[in-house]
Amino acid sequence: MVAPILIVGGGLAGLFCALKLAPHPVTILSTAPIGSGASSVWAQGGIAAALSDGDTPEKHTHDTVVAGAGISDEAQVLSMAQEARARIHDLLSYGVPFDRDLEGKLVQSREAAHSERRIVRVKGDMAGKAIMEALHNAVTAAPSIEVASGLTAQELVCVDGRVTGILVENKEGALITYSASAIVLATGGIGHLFEVTTNPVESRGLGLAIAARAGAVIADAEFVQFHPTAIDVGRDPAPLATEALRGEGATLLNGAGIRFMLPIHPDAELASRDIVARAVFAEIQAGHKAYLDCRDAIGAAFKDKFPTVYAICISAGIDPATDLIPIIPAEHYHMGGIATDGMGRTSLPGLWAAGEVASTGVHGANRLASNSLLEAIVFAARIGEDISALEFAQVRPGKLMRDAEPNKEVEGLEAELRHTMAQHVGVMRNREGLVSSLKKIAYVQKNAKTLSLQNMATSCLMIAAAALARHESRGGHFRTDYPLPVPGLAQRSHLTLAEAQKISEEALC
Repeated sequence: MVAPILIVGGGLAGLFCALKLAPHPVTILSTAPIGSGASSVWAQGGIAAALSDGDTPEKHTHDTVVAGAGISDEAQVLSMAQEARARIHDLLSYGVPFDRDLEGKLVQSREAAHSERRIVRVKGDMAGKAIMEALHNAVTAAPSIEVASGLTAQELVCVDGRVTGILVENKEGALITYSASAIVLATGGIGHLFEVTTNPVESRGLGLAIAARAGAVIADAEFVQFHPTAIDVGRDPAPLATEALRGEGATLLNGAGIRFMLPIHPDAELASRDIVARAVFAEIQAGHKAYLDCRDAIGAAFKDKFPTVYAICISAGIDPATDLIPIIPAEHYHMGGIATDGMGRTSLPGLWAAGEVASTGVHGANRLASNSLLEAIVFAARIGEDISALEFAQVRPGKLMRDAEPNKEVEGLEAELRHTMAQHVGVMRNREGLVSSLKKIAYVQKNAKTLSLQNMATSCLMIAAAALARHESRGGHFRTDYPLPVPGLAQRSHLTLAEAQKISEEALC
């Protein structure tokens, strides 16, 4: 008899993995109702897959490796690209209404740094929402899947080096321990560790932190992707202007009306995200502001082609068909995470990870647009296959309750942490700023009275320490004091929490 399997996270990776595990009994633990609090819901571009005539998994692999700036695991990338067609057909079988032409073929668009039109979308910019709705319906209808929402992961339970359970906090603040033979972390990213992010509030790096605190190896933590075209209207999280707009010909202007990307890169607005984000950041730092100009490229068709972005703009008093859209770089995706192998296994027995919380080696130093949803479903499916093939000792289902944790969080400490990360561990970094951030993180670690804030500080520590240790610039990691890539450093980073703590202590001596 298969023992209970827990999946922590109700986003794309978590739901897809649960469906692939059927008919094995699975319990999904999530903070928000499944599908509603996940970054996947907000994904506007779509899923990258080499499906069109003339495109191949090898071409897709090449583009991904180039974007990854020298440290992608090419074998993993190729295997992912080769599985893309099968996973797209899985989504179609679950009812995802991908855009089709009059002949019934899937419509594919092009995004930055892709050499072919290979992005499958839904109504232009509604892929994430449509995919999550379809998976939500499939999960709800699956008799093998139980869902428990309103629960936030706080700590892994380990016995003799093996993960055997997880401590979560419910809405009332009570702590609950669930036991299981297999736990899959699909908790999403780290967006709300930063002051400006496109991610939902649930993306606080908690999965990364609890794995690190349990002793798991964290890979590539320094590589954080900032989306260059978040809409700058003072909202938290910042709404996103999809990259597909630039794929359709939209341009970037500064306050003087100059296309500032032209002298920076041959691909101009279609350069990789890290290059565009730094250029936008530099314009803003120089006091010039930055704008997305969709007037000529899209114009009156905006409302129909990109309804989500259109609605956001209109709600902020901007008509994107006739007005410039103010933009700002925002934390968007974490290439790093819990180190996993090709089947999603972490360094801790009994623990798997999928989606943004994991680091499979696919993205390298800089994620290629629309590869994140593909990676999530490919590795979630592999985890389902891997766990299904294992034989587990019987684990008694159930949960243990504890008293609520006192809420003694220092007022404003979380805001201070987010501001520090944005200022010193953001688009541009240097030693002085990183050491300053580690000092603030150590202060938060010492003064935080809740597990939630402790976990946020832990994830911040892993990112800042890894950034300090990498003496070069590569992909999403850019240091003004080491502005060039170093060929000898073209390798992935791997850190435990103990190693990150040592880096911090030595820097603060």
